[in-house]
Amino acid sequence: MNSLADLEKGAWVNDQLNEQLSLISAHRGGTNVLFYASSFLQKPQLPAYLTQIMHEDINGFMTSIHGMNWDSGLTLLLHTPGGAINAAETIVAYLQSKFPFIETIIPVYSMSAGTMITLGTDKVIMGRQSQLGPIDPQMFMGSGSVSARAIVEQFNRAHADIAGNPTLAHVWAPIIQSLGPALLTEAENALKFGERMVASWLKQRMFSQHSDRDSLAERVAKFFSDASQHLSHGRRIDRDEARANHIAVEDLEDNQELQEAALTAYHLFTILFELGPAAKAIFTNTGRAWVKNQ
Repeated sequence: MNSLADLEKGAWVNDQLNEQLSLISAHRGGTNVLFYASSFLQKPQLPAYLTQIMHEDINGFMTSIHGMNWDSGLTLLLHTPGGAINAAETIVAYLQSKFPFIETIIPVYSMSAGTMITLGTDKVIMGRQSQLGPIDPQMFMGSGSVSARAIVEQFNRAHADIAGNPTLAHVWAPIIQSLGPALLTEAENALKFGERMVASWLKQRMFSQHSDRDSLAERVAKFFSDASQHLSHGRRIDRDEARANHIAVEDLEDNQELQEAALTAYHLFTILFELGPAAKAIFTNTGRAWVKNQ
């Protein structure tokens, strides 16, 4: 491959990706296959809007599933650091409206909003290396972001400290003033919105056959959103922990041919991102593709 010109390399990678996604379809009984991947590991210098899940991505999903036999269900492969919650909501609503059954394969990472999308499907397939992550919303402040849960807890701590010792008010005053009361309301609303949305998906899909699906879905959504427990938005939630929290997880290693095809497709995406300007891309087993260049 090293002897090929760049254009030939790109064509070779595209052909190999199509072949691997077709193999995945065959191993999953003829299901439709769609792989959404981001270059966030290869191109960490890119702005978030290029590598994260954004509203524009719905165009890619609409373009990519055109012509599929939607009755056959969907095998969705995800590799993403996350992104906009409302964009994830739009993607899940669209895919659920099209496919009666959706399973998700996580080759390595499906974090934050990617975890939300995963929880909106019927089943998850994970390997030893695969990981989900917390779904607590992130609030953008200045040049960075902080967890909505952290904002709420900081206000609660300030209230408790001042109630117990009013002389501490002057210590907390500049901190509270820098945040402002509107941010607290926005953080609380973001937490409620994310949990309710994920709980609703779990009730409709993954937990639809559980007798206690309502209470179970709310507990699981709370677990994934609980920044107080996870402590880091980037924390690894592996398949054992996901399964312990009632997520329907199948081990990728149980099907060696599927594992080979899924991980080969993942590594082909890393080559694609290293070779050219692509920031994120969608490929399908039908040969359709959508690419967002930097």
